[in-house]
Amino acid sequence: MEYRKLGKTNLLVSEIGHGLWGMGDWTDANDTQSLEALQKSLDMGCNFFDSAWSYGKGHSDKLLGQLIKNNPQAKIIAASKVPPKNQKWPATSGDKLKDVFPRQHVIEYTEKILEGIGIPSIDLLQFHVWDDSWFDNDEWKQTISDLKSKKLIRFFGLSLNRWEPWNGLKTIQTGLIDAVQVIYNIFDQAPQDELFPFCQKMNVGVIARVPLDEGGLSGKLSIDTHFPEADWRSRYFGPENLAPTVKRADALISLMPANMSLPEMALRFILANNIVSTTIVGMRTLNHLHEDLRISDGRVLPEELILKLRAHRWDRKVASWSD
Repeated sequence: MEYRKLGKTNLLVSEIGHGLWGMGDWTDANDTQSLEALQKSLDMGCNFFDSAWSYGKGHSDKLLGQLIKNNPQAKIIAASKVPPKNQKWPATSGDKLKDVFPRQHVIEYTEKILEGIGIPSIDLLQFHVWDDSWFDNDEWKQTISDLKSKKLIRFFGLSLNRWEPWNGLKTIQTGLIDAVQVIYNIFDQAPQDELFPFCQKMNVGVIARVPLDEGGLSGKLSIDTHFPEADWRSRYFGPENLAPTVKRADALISLMPANMSLPEMALRFILANNIVSTTIVGMRTLNHLHEDLRISDGRVLPEELILKLRAHRWDRKVASWSD
């Protein structure tokens, strides 16, 4: 496993991080299987684990806490997120900060997260949504400063809204942001335009999420794919998105090097960008885990292939099905 510095923090994070969303909030999640995957991930060198209170109302935090409890000598970097008080994803400029992240709400959920994980201080606390219209509001600034001074959190970050990588630039400029989490993959390359250069300038860590486009870059989708109604992917890969995704994924097949799968090519594309500190993958099974973690081996895609993959950029706009 290779490691990279998370911006201006003193954290060295594994290039492949472990995302816990599927473990905490998906209908087919199995705790025994999840804990087995988390343990194997740690054993293979992964040290960055990304949770959120909204992943099962604290359930993923408890799974992460169990991993930490089972491995008291391990240097596990724990990250989690405060949910928006109004339970609205994504945030918009029409929302007021007092309705999304008021001081008492942030403090309350920070304490819930710490209790769930079972630690006195969390390495990285993030707001689960954000809108840049709040950048100059002093309340969130003071709240985060207080949480840091009390050593309840070490570092603070933002999880930027889907397909809005620009919606955090003003806030980053405050100097109070240690890391941003943003969707970045072969399809979603917009963060390269403004966000990545600015993060590099401000020495802000970049956490790339949704590396396989929620499964669109898994190589397993077809126009006949159907998900159970209770599975959120049944909405994401509905009529508006499934066929275009399959068509674009199929177009990538001819570019795959010999003995390389589409997911591997997708992950190596992300790691080819040195501004990215880590990319978080939802590895719920041991098979997925072995396939994904081995990609952090120091090898990079040929520049010629990277340039060809850049031509497959797909700029999308937020829609009701994409939340």
